[in-house]
Amino acid sequence: MSVSRRKFVSGAAIAASGLAAPAVLRWPANAAEFVYKCGTALPDGHPMSIRGREAMKAIREQSNGRLDITLYTNSVLGQDTAMLSQTIAGALEMYYLPIDLLAPKNPACGVFGVGYAFLNYDNIWKAMDGDLGNYLRDIAGQIGFRVVLNCYDHGFREITTKTKSIEKPEDLKGFKIRLPVAPYLIALFQHLGASPTPINFGEVYSALQTGVVDGQENPLVLIDTAELYEVQKYCSLTNHVWAGIHVSFGNAAWKRLPSDLQELADKEFNEKALLERADWQKMTAAEQKNLESKGMVFNTPDKKPFQDALRRAGFYTAMKKKSGDKAWALLEQYTGALS
Repeated sequence: MSVSRRKFVSGAAIAASGLAAPAVLRWPANAAEFVYKCGTALPDGHPMSIRGREAMKAIREQSNGRLDITLYTNSVLGQDTAMLSQTIAGALEMYYLPIDLLAPKNPACGVFGVGYAFLNYDNIWKAMDGDLGNYLRDIAGQIGFRVVLNCYDHGFREITTKTKSIEKPEDLKGFKIRLPVAPYLIALFQHLGASPTPINFGEVYSALQTGVVDGQENPLVLIDTAELYEVQKYCSLTNHVWAGIHVSFGNAAWKRLPSDLQELADKEFNEKALLERADWQKMTAAEQKNLESKGMVFNTPDKKPFQDALRRAGFYTAMKKKSGDKAWALLEQYTGALS
């Protein structure tokens, strides 16, 4: 299945406007033995939303309607922090979980947000499908989430600027860059000598337009849907941080399901995760071409000098202390020595 940019942009526009996504017709609640709600902040057309709904439909059909799951996109059930709390408390049965959002409860969960730890997708999937991912999923289980094994892709973050490409670490010295309020990201750019400015995403366009900041960083899809190409000329494919998202059940909601429904849910969500990973790669490639047609100039800097600069600045030593020895050892099992 291909993921159309039109579907993604439409969903993102709905999310940006604050309007609820169109209602999806469902079977009557009394037709199902288990009726579950699944919340996410992702837009309706995100590849994970599309593939997740396919899995939910297959689960409903193959269980003869016993397990009926409805996906609510665009934060209509609340912001991420609210959905996290609701799932732990049992008020929400399922949630699309970015495990790094659990870092305030256990700092090890933020280890995937360490800048330039991963330089390509080979290392990412080996780590996330292997020991590091299992360790983080176990922590999530202790916090209150039964996480489905296979992770879905949410892509790398890239840097855009108005006046120059970012080719080497020195290009970030004194560079005023907009960032979300994310400690790992802020620490990354501080150690590279930039001047991070935390700003809400809804204010990014005007901040770039008026020169409050010189640039920003986000996945390509968000750079497009927010029309940042109108106020930014250059896009450097820095791949400085990668993000993944898991389908998760609240522990209590998972335990309520009989074993056959647990096995069915695992099977469908795991299969669709692998398809979504391929979807994301196709969409990202198409997105670059689309942004180039709108005037953006792309470059692909060598990632190793940025990693070396962070090592010299003591960034990885600080992140090791923050993440904990166990998480860091598992991280370096896949990335090689960082600190």
